[in-house]
Amino acid sequence: MNPRQVLIIIDAQVNMFDENFSIFDSDRIINVLSSLIDKAHEKNVPVIYVRNNGDDGEPDQPGTPGWEIHPSIKPQVDDIVIDKQGPDAFHNTDLAKVLKKQGITDLVIAGMQTEMCVETSSRRAVELGYDVILVEDGHSTFNFDDLNAENEISRVNREIKAIAKIVKADNIEF
Repeated sequence: MNPRQVLIIIDAQVNMFDENFSIFDSDRIINVLSSLIDKAHEKNVPVIYVRNNGDDGEPDQPGTPGWEIHPSIKPQVDDIVIDKQGPDAFHNTDLAKVLKKQGITDLVIAGMQTEMCVETSSRRAVELGYDVILVEDGHSTFNFDDLNAENEISRVNREIKAIAKIVKADNIEF
């Protein structure tokens, strides 16, 4: 166990798994996140959930069902939930303060959306001096007309690899 390590799960909210419009490979992703969370809990590694607060009428508007953390990976008593607005998990949140208070220097990052919050938060964490591992197969996004999820996941993994470690979920060790 690395006592300076934390698992950060970004935006694993119900709205990302909506049956009418879900992230790419959603069933596999929720299983990967669940496995990572279980591994972290087994080793007493802190788990921090970062939850997006959407604007009024958005699927992740605070207090709506879509805003809640997915029930398959519901936070446990000692887990921390940090709310954010926007793609950067550090911007106008207590995340850096929480990490500093616990002496955390190493971040394992997974979640949604690849090209938004996962990429932005990973880059910001590196800027702030954290050692970052992005879970290669532990993040996803939506397929849009102008964006292919698989291509975007590959692009972000390739680009983040230049500044941080990229590790498959099965190879993550806490």
